[in-house]
Amino acid sequence: MANLTTKYLGLELRNPLIVGSSGLTNSVEDIKDLERKGAGAIVLKSIFEEEIMLEFKSVIKEVEADENNLEYYDYFDYKIKADNIKRYIKLIEDVKKEVNIPVIASINCVTAQEWTFFAKKIQDAGADAIELNAFFLPTDCSKTSQENEKIYFDLINSVSKLVTIPVSLKISYYFSNLARMIKTLSETTVSGIVLFNRFYSPDFDIDNKKVISTHVLSSENDLPISLRWVAIMAERINCDISASTGVHDGKALIKQLLAGADSVQVVSALYKNGTSHIGTMLKELEVWMDKNGYKTIADFKGSMSQAKSNNPAAFERVQFMKYFGEMKL
Repeated sequence: MANLTTKYLGLELRNPLIVGSSGLTNSVEDIKDLERKGAGAIVLKSIFEEEIMLEFKSVIKEVEADENNLEYYDYFDYKIKADNIKRYIKLIEDVKKEVNIPVIASINCVTAQEWTFFAKKIQDAGADAIELNAFFLPTDCSKTSQENEKIYFDLINSVSKLVTIPVSLKISYYFSNLARMIKTLSETTVSGIVLFNRFYSPDFDIDNKKVISTHVLSSENDLPISLRWVAIMAERINCDISASTGVHDGKALIKQLLAGADSVQVVSALYKNGTSHIGTMLKELEVWMDKNGYKTIADFKGSMSQAKSNNPAAFERVQFMKYFGEMKL
């Protein structure tokens, strides 16, 4: 019988499948259900820096206060932050009382400024780790790549000064030198890097001339992006890797482990197939391990990474010309 236990961020996991930050991880009962269905760990639904700041601004607009009446600002700044944090802290405390699997808090952040005091409160509430979802889409043409990248390091430094629990960083692939950036981030105090976060993509409603969201959920076609970069970076960085985006079945879970992922995060597949799909994916992993004679995850993890490949160039070539050249309409 295959043993699925593994480690991620120094935490003991009964298996490498983590339910990622989403509406599925926003209540005690839902998280208890995820534990029953087999999840190795969960990442709580994110608390958004933007949400708190926007709420603060909206309330301030309704308050009749002039420049000399700053106590209004102080009061609402405190109250809004306190209310949001209080709800999140209570969720952590309640979940920790009810489940045995690791509970990873999530902060969706766009700056490295005053919000960082959230991290200490989250640690005090009992979270096993913190995932920082660094949601920086580099659209400001006035900023250099160095200025954009500095935010990530400021973010890590600010949080690491406040907590002792493991911290992971969830990033996108929008970097001019992605491999170097991941390597440099891994040399900070972070215990893990999540590849990758997912931006909502815009679309146009041409009848009403409105910008709308599209592709909210990932698809199986999104897997190759994270699979390639997990395989390229595995065994070359100084922290754990968690694979995210495009994992919809047991085969994709196996592929990410073969590439070198220490854990694999799943969300969209559970929205599409229900939370019982966790068991289906884990069963597929068990059957595959038994079939191939693997007793533990460590027996095969990273065996198809670029570092262990006999053909490392296969991860870097773009072979569209080969395939399109052979296609006939």
